Amino acid sequence: MLRFVVSRLPSAVAVLFLASVLIFGLLRLVPGDPATTLAGPDASPEVVEAIRVSLGLDRPVWEQYVLWLGNVLTGDLGRSYLIGGEIGTLVAAGLVNTLWLAVTALVLAVVLSLVVGVAAVLSRARWVDTVVTGFTTLALAVPTFVTGVALVLVFAVALPVLPSGGTPPDGFLARPGITWQYLLLPAVCLALPVAGALSRFVVESLRTELAQPYVLTARALGVPRRRLVLAHALPAALPTVVTVLGLQVGNLLGGAVLVELIFTWPGLGQLVEQGISRRDYPVVQVLLLLSVAVFVAVQLVTDILYAALDPRVRIGGNA
Repeated sequence: MLRFVVSRLPSAVAVLFLASVLIFGLLRLVPGDPATTLAGPDASPEVVEAIRVSLGLDRPVWEQYVLWLGNVLTGDLGRSYLIGGEIGTLVAAGLVNTLWLAVTALVLAVVLSLVVGVAAVLSRARWVDTVVTGFTTLALAVPTFVTGVALVLVFAVALPVLPSGGTPPDGFLARPGITWQYLLLPAVCLALPVAGALSRFVVESLRTELAQPYVLTARALGVPRRRLVLAHALPAALPTVVTVLGLQVGNLLGGAVLVELIFTWPGLGQLVEQGISRRDYPVVQVLLLLSVAVFVAVQLVTDILYAALDPRVRIGGNA
């Protein structure tokens, strides 16, 4: 297993390096000048140029990149141009809130997809299959911002039973009951598209396994269908489901930006929006690179879980 993990590391490092180059280069193509924005509309050219020099924007792009990458590798993320403060502090504060939201949404999506998938396969009723198909279609077809607005209108306005946005005033661990009230709406909104996509793969994977010869033989011997699904088909389908889940984590992180804006959730999504709208290059660079790093880490963990569930993978990888 160790050799299998080590064999995946070079590609992960290469992806991060290429991502850093693309992120740094593409942001320089965005119209606008941070020095002009920081100086204000009435600043003289001399003032603007002085700010550019102080920020290092007068240097060649390659030199700016090398300095920035070196600082990132040493843990120095720099300071924000316009939002204000150390970028590390800003990211740490937003990361805590985003992790609470993302992990809760991921757990909801996994539980919901497994329940829906297993129920669809166990039940022979036609209406159950119709309900499952309708749920997955709506979850995938309805945009996140529409779902979020609908949830706010129903559960925070028409039926004021849940807060419309924000985070728990006393922190996430002080009062769990209050925490769940603040987490429920944004987490459900974020989890639905992932649950819809994952449910389809769970259903198809289970049906594929139930059509295998060993299952047909067990069914002929009188093994109950529930036992076949839960004890045999589901464990065999997990490697495929885990792979799809790893890919869906990227969609979940991308959807978090919209969800945080809808529910005024002060996480990394709001920080990205502020950085882009204000052309705060250092903040956006760090956040985009962090997103890529998280996605690469998730894919690496997915590969490890897949190898743990299916020994043929690590055997093929000379583990």
